[in-house]
Amino acid sequence: MTAVPHASRPARPVDPVLLSRALETAGRLANDAAEVITATLGHEHARSVKANPFDWVTDTDRTLERHTRRVLAADFPGCPVVGEEYGADTGAATAAMRWVVDPVDGTANYVAGLPWCAYSLALVDADGPVVGVVADPGRGQIYAAARGRGFRANGVPVPAPRSVGLAGSLVCAEDPEPGFLRRCRSAHAGVRVLGSAALAITQVALGHAVAATLEHYHEWDVAGALCLATEAGALVLGRDGRAAPMPEGGMLVVAPQAAAEVAALWQD
Repeated sequence: MTAVPHASRPARPVDPVLLSRALETAGRLANDAAEVITATLGHEHARSVKANPFDWVTDTDRTLERHTRRVLAADFPGCPVVGEEYGADTGAATAAMRWVVDPVDGTANYVAGLPWCAYSLALVDADGPVVGVVADPGRGQIYAAARGRGFRANGVPVPAPRSVGLAGSLVCAEDPEPGFLRRCRSAHAGVRVLGSAALAITQVALGHAVAATLEHYHEWDVAGALCLATEAGALVLGRDGRAAPMPEGGMLVVAPQAAAEVAALWQD
């Protein structure tokens, strides 16, 4: 039996001065990262693999994360950082707030020269992302959001996505299982695999896709984009249909009007 999507309790407010400072620092770092990624896309030669031959890490990943950590240490001393390349600072798991960074989300695309890769940074508390930025160099966009302050693209407020259902819409799916693909096709929806969790979720925030599904993810893959999506009004659901900041066992980020329909296909 398919669970009915449930909304979460409202996230706690955050000091507005802290929000402004965090947005300013995160925006600067996103701009720095966008310049580096644009200049080196498809030209990265110093690279290696981690868990398997398709799990790339490059000098750009390491350089951008080191730069991010240096700036955050200066601007937010004592606030721990969790990053894909260098792990978690001491105390990150129990800190009231932590920064979470993925220097290049979609590294395989980046190495191949495919411009579907992103820089993602978020400030996270117990209720989820407080501030989030996603740099999308391929489209020349810096997306930013803060809790209760809405969602902006290159500094311009993004209007709320228009209300649409699943039929005739796109679903972004990372590591989709074949049954979900078939069910989406039967519901007259298109499925796109972008190779970047951050950009997949961002498409929901922008209204380009009605939903994004992730079967496996790390916090750094999604934290920045989740701030964008929730400020745009999207729901973040787990397999049980309940809302959670970062649900275990898979994640559905979905426009509210399509939540029940997409969740039924995803949970089946």
